[in-house]
Amino acid sequence: MADDEIYTDSEVLIKPLYEPSDLSEWDPDLKLGRPGEFPYTRGIYRNMYRGRPWTMRQYAGFGTAEATNKRFRFLLDAGQTGLSCAFDLPTQMGYDSDHARAEGEVGRVGVAISSIEDMRLLLDGLPLERVTTSMTINATASILLLLYQLVAEESGANPQKIGGTIQNDILKEYVARGTYIYPPRPSMKIVTDIFAYCKKNLPNWNTISISGYHIREAGSTAVQEIAFTLANGIAYVEAAMAAGLAVDDFAPRLSFFWNAHNNFFEEIAKFRAARRMWAVIMRDRFKAQNPKSQLLRFHTQTGGSTLTAQQPEVNIVRVALQALAAVLGGTQSLHTNGFDEALGLPTEKAAKIALRTQQVIAFESGVTDTADPMGGSYFIEMLTDEVEKNAWRYLEEIESLGGAVSAIEGGYLQEEIEKSAYEFSKGVDSGKKVIVGVNRFQDSEESPQDVFPIDPKQQKEQAERVRRLKLGRDQGEVTKSLAELESVAKEGGNILYPMKTALRCYATLGEVSDVLRAVYGTYTP
Repeated sequence: MADDEIYTDSEVLIKPLYEPSDLSEWDPDLKLGRPGEFPYTRGIYRNMYRGRPWTMRQYAGFGTAEATNKRFRFLLDAGQTGLSCAFDLPTQMGYDSDHARAEGEVGRVGVAISSIEDMRLLLDGLPLERVTTSMTINATASILLLLYQLVAEESGANPQKIGGTIQNDILKEYVARGTYIYPPRPSMKIVTDIFAYCKKNLPNWNTISISGYHIREAGSTAVQEIAFTLANGIAYVEAAMAAGLAVDDFAPRLSFFWNAHNNFFEEIAKFRAARRMWAVIMRDRFKAQNPKSQLLRFHTQTGGSTLTAQQPEVNIVRVALQALAAVLGGTQSLHTNGFDEALGLPTEKAAKIALRTQQVIAFESGVTDTADPMGGSYFIEMLTDEVEKNAWRYLEEIESLGGAVSAIEGGYLQEEIEKSAYEFSKGVDSGKKVIVGVNRFQDSEESPQDVFPIDPKQQKEQAERVRRLKLGRDQGEVTKSLAELESVAKEGGNILYPMKTALRCYATLGEVSDVLRAVYGTYTP
């Protein structure tokens, strides 16, 4: 690597200048098309944002259900157009708030939900037929989905009309994040049970958000992010078809979740390349006939790992650039991080600035006036091709290992991400990669920051709420419904139907998870 050569974060060599000759052998009909037409490089809708902008979906969740409900209302009043909910670690790992393993973690990185009672408080007064809700939940996604449906039905909402997304992407948990419960193969069975259940009962629900976000947060490159995520997507499609589902019956409800990092042009190219690759995979590999099955619909969140505790106000600039890259790349919904998130949960001030950042891009910048304004740029088109070419190489390697599940079980994806994270850290340590305020342009004195307060009483109060619920319910009905869930799980049936009955009878998230632990076992790397 010569000293005067410049590379993207994915080690794509960047030429000093891109000219018409770079596109001389480039086929625009094959590579580009038109917005809303295969291969969807330029966007999945003909007019993109001319009719309306993307969904502005700020992520929120902390403490008790009441506290998070209050933040949801604050964001809706500030102009947010979709809800996005974070859950605390005990909820993600299948433990009730009164469990010994929940000690010290209740409500810290998300809202604590242990039962239908908590979900009622979380959703109280929200317009569930008009606002879509995204829930970042994986191992316990089926439980949270059913609790949401039960409460929506109690409020009079029509299940055929309520919409939203559960992340439900368990494979990336083994690769990058770690909030798994069961081994990979029974976990995949739960995912396909959700696909089948939602097709019949919640047709407007996005049944999975196949996530590259956390893969990128763990240290992957942009190329690895899309390659490993699309490999996981292939595994989900294969599992659903093996379970007897027709591809066009579930594929239109698949969605993706990407990260937006600082390398502005590579991020735009990444989104465009991923859209084109997925369209080809669905049409040519899985023979999807419905054009909606070929669309890579995606949510984007700005890069949490790029935020710095040093000079945190500078994060406002980082977030704005990342958000603009996501919009120019054609995202369907967007979350912008609060500038203070390297210090703690975002304060109301930071959350409002993050939302206003999206609103300025949407209503003041002019980037929504035409579809794919970057299309045809010599640089963008060549970079899109290079990102795609390198991502296909990774997909071929994963296929040679037996697919994503086998590659994960063998540690291949994890090792590749670790290598990339190490190389990035070396670049920062050496100063080759500049991080403003960290390894260059430091301030000698940092101004104090307001940090989101964590109420020390919330653990005790939430645990006591769970204990009261268990004492006040019909224990016989709970025991009976959990036994039915265990029976269906052992027989290989769709577990969501008996699970819904158990949750309606006030069985808790932890109790349902314990039944499945007994049947499926737990995963140890």
